[in-house]
Amino acid sequence: MPDRPSPEPPPAGDATASGAGGGPDAFGGGRPAVPGGDRGPDRPAAGTPPGAPGGGGHAPPSGPTAPGGHLDPIRSAGAVLWRPAPGADPDDPAVHHREIAVIHRPIGDDWSLPKGKLKNGEHLLSAAVREVGEETGTAPVLGRRLPPQHYLKNGWPKRVDWWVGTPAASTPFVAGHEVDRMAWLPLPQARARLTYAHDVRVLDDFARGPARTTPLIVLRHASAGDKRTWDGDDLLRPLDAAGRADAAELARVLAAYGTPRLVSSAAARCVDTLLPFSTACGAEVRTRPALTAGNGGAGGIDRAAARAAFADLLGGVLAGRPTLVCTHGELVGDLVRDALDRLGAPAPQQLALRKGGFWVLHVGPDGTLAAAERHTPRG
Repeated sequence: MPDRPSPEPPPAGDATASGAGGGPDAFGGGRPAVPGGDRGPDRPAAGTPPGAPGGGGHAPPSGPTAPGGHLDPIRSAGAVLWRPAPGADPDDPAVHHREIAVIHRPIGDDWSLPKGKLKNGEHLLSAAVREVGEETGTAPVLGRRLPPQHYLKNGWPKRVDWWVGTPAASTPFVAGHEVDRMAWLPLPQARARLTYAHDVRVLDDFARGPARTTPLIVLRHASAGDKRTWDGDDLLRPLDAAGRADAAELARVLAAYGTPRLVSSAAARCVDTLLPFSTACGAEVRTRPALTAGNGGAGGIDRAAARAAFADLLGGVLAGRPTLVCTHGELVGDLVRDALDRLGAPAPQQLALRKGGFWVLHVGPDGTLAAAERHTPRG
C-alpha cells in the first residue's frame, strides 16, 4: 500500500524539548542552556575543576544592544573536538584522559572552542563539520548534541549550536589570520585556557555526559510525488524532483555522522533516498522487507514485523554499531517510540517527520539515551 498521509510536525527550528533547547529539535545531552548567556569576555578562574560553574560574573554589554525584542540571532555551529590522551584507553571515561582542541584567535587575543557562522542556506550539521575542520585542520565525526549557547555579540543576539566531535581525518594545522594557534590540552587545562564563560559551559556540558556515543538515525524517505497519480506498483514509485534534490543534500548532511550501516525499506523511494549517501560514503544499502509499506498484504504494513526487525537493528546499535534506517512515515513514530522506550527515555509528543527528515538518537555506552535531535534535510 502506498504511504498514507502522516501528521506533519512543526518545522524544526523553534520548537524545543526538554534539555537542549531549540532548533533543531533536541532533547537530552545535559542541562538546559542558560538564556541570555555571557555579555562579555568573562574569563573563568584558572584551575576551576570540570563541572563547577564558570568563574567570574557577567560583564555588561560592551555597546548598545540591537533594537527590538524579537530578532533573528546570528547562527553559528561548532564542536568539542576530543581525542584520548596519549597512552589512554579510548573508552576510559576519566576526564583527565581526554584531550580537547582549543584555538587562539589573534583578532581578539582569545582562546575558544572551534566554531563559526553558517553560510547562506547551509545546514547546521554541515556548518559544524566545516568550521571545525577549517579552524583545526581536523574534520570531525559528530556525536551527541550539546545544549546551545545564547549571548550577545557586539550587541546582537547570537546562538551557537554545539556537538561532541571525534577526529575523522586530519591535515597539518596551518596558521591563518583568523586562527593562528591550535592546541590539544587535557580537559582541565583546556577549561582553564578558555577565555569566555560560554565556552566553559559547553566544555562542562561535554564533561557531564559520555564522550563516545553511537548514533541511531531514523530517516523518512524524501518526496516521491502524489501516490494518487502513480499508476504502477507503489513499491516502484520513484522520488520526484524535490525528493532527488533532498536526497543529494542528505548525502552531504548525513556525512557528519560518519559511515553508519545503511538499512532501508525495499520501496524504491526509500532506497533512492539513500543512494547518493551510499555512493558518497561507500556503504552498501541493505533492504529489510519488514520495514516496507505494502509488506503486510493488501497494501498494508505488518507493524509487528517492522518493530521486530527494528528491535534487531537497535540491538546492533547497543553493541556500538552506528546505524541509519530509512523507512515510511507510517512507521517512524512506532520505531522511534520503541527505541526511546528501550533506551529508558520518555517520548516527546510529536514524533512525526517531514519527508526527508530524520531523528538521531545518540546512545551511550551504558545503553541509555545520551541525546536526541531531529532535522530536516535543509536544516
